[in-house]
Amino acid sequence: MTRFSFRRLSLVGFLLCVSGLAFALVLQHGFGLEPCPMCIFQRVAMAAAGLCFLGAALHAPTGGGRRIWSILALLGALVGAGIAARHVWLQGLPPGEAPACGPTLDYLLGMLPVAEVVQMVLKGDGNCAKIDAAFLGISLPGWTLVLFIFLSLYALLLPTLARRHSIFA
Repeated sequence: MTRFSFRRLSLVGFLLCVSGLAFALVLQHGFGLEPCPMCIFQRVAMAAAGLCFLGAALHAPTGGGRRIWSILALLGALVGAGIAARHVWLQGLPPGEAPACGPTLDYLLGMLPVAEVVQMVLKGDGNCAKIDAAFLGISLPGWTLVLFIFLSLYALLLPTLARRHSIFA
């Protein structure tokens, strides 16, 4: 099996995150699908994981440094997976059980402390329970969850997948 350098594999992780964010922006600006607050938090988690992968690619550490960058990327992906899983769960609730729609994220940030806004958004509301689009019977947050799970596994295995000795490690 051909093994690639840690730097190249980290760059692949970064490009996966950039692709996910680019797809979200195309859906928003190209197709008019406005993100709910939970979608925005998923984007933040995707960006965090992507920045960790980018940091790993630029730094190209050896030994324990590889594990540290991988753990940071893993944490970003796991947070995103948790938010996406909650989002999918909200979308699966029967219509009468979904929480009522709340105010916009901009309004909440203007009126409440950030910690309270985060708590409210993670509880979800009717905006987050609405399914705007699906592909192969899976909603967009469902596909985002799949990507976050893949990124989590990728980050977890990244130090093992990388070639041990390389000039361009």
